[in-house]
Amino acid sequence: MQQNRNSIDWALFAGLTALWASAYAFTRLAVSHDDPALGFPPQFIIPMRITAGALVLLIVVAVSRQAWPAFRDWKSWAIMAAMGTLGTAAPFLLITTAQKTVDSSLAALYVSAAPLFTSVLAHIAFHDDYIDRRKALGLIIGFLGVAVLFGPEAIASFGSASVVAQAMCLAATFFYASSSIIARYGRTIPPFVFSAGFLMFGAIATWPLLLFVDFDTLTPSSGAIAGLVGLALGPTAIASVLYMLLIQRTSATFVSLTGYMIPILSAIIGYLAFRETQSWNAFLAFALILGGVWLAQRQQKAGLPPKV
Repeated sequence: MQQNRNSIDWALFAGLTALWASAYAFTRLAVSHDDPALGFPPQFIIPMRITAGALVLLIVVAVSRQAWPAFRDWKSWAIMAAMGTLGTAAPFLLITTAQKTVDSSLAALYVSAAPLFTSVLAHIAFHDDYIDRRKALGLIIGFLGVAVLFGPEAIASFGSASVVAQAMCLAATFFYASSSIIARYGRTIPPFVFSAGFLMFGAIATWPLLLFVDFDTLTPSSGAIAGLVGLALGPTAIASVLYMLLIQRTSATFVSLTGYMIPILSAIIGYLAFRETQSWNAFLAFALILGGVWLAQRQQKAGLPPKV
């Protein structure tokens, strides 16, 4: 039964959607899409971003006095480690690397297909979440949208930097989908502990990337610095807190509705900030992907939405 949402719920929803949608614009600034020499490499951005989020959540856990799992509860720690590495660090790195050549709005559009992969993975992983005819039709429509998004020109120019970057976006989408599956195993872990834990593991997993950063050659512009700070504080740290507050107040189903709004808002931000525009196949792909997602998930509980 649908519960009535009050103004605080909708304010949290709007704030979370805006923060997650802004991640792609902040990433474009941080990598300096127009002039990579003036930006930060992904090997620097990702550790900084996830570490900032982890620190904020660790403080929140300490203040809220939520209990961490016992050290002998290795399954809970393994779930958080998997969520941090596969569901967070891996897609963050792929998306950030891709955005050196891919527009922010296009990257967001790829990620909107994550629920399609989630449906396939859930069918494999859980006996109570099988693919029936309706869901199968939704998946066919949605993945047709992904094919349209990739576009015929991608096949013609296979191996180019742009095609490889789009493939990275698609791989990141798969990893985001896997995070929804992993999260189902972590439902017994207190929510803020779960978020702080997987961000902590994600941060630790990415720290070795700093060894591959040539700090002497970094010449970031003020825009790149602003993008990195904004990315770490807004879509990662603050959004993580808003996300857990909204989950506690409402449900994962309600929060998952952000997935429908993020690509639209990202496209608006991309156009206003960078004059990004997409070709006709992107608009057709968007309609097919969201239509397929809606059909595949209709009358079913939604999993945790992908982070951005």
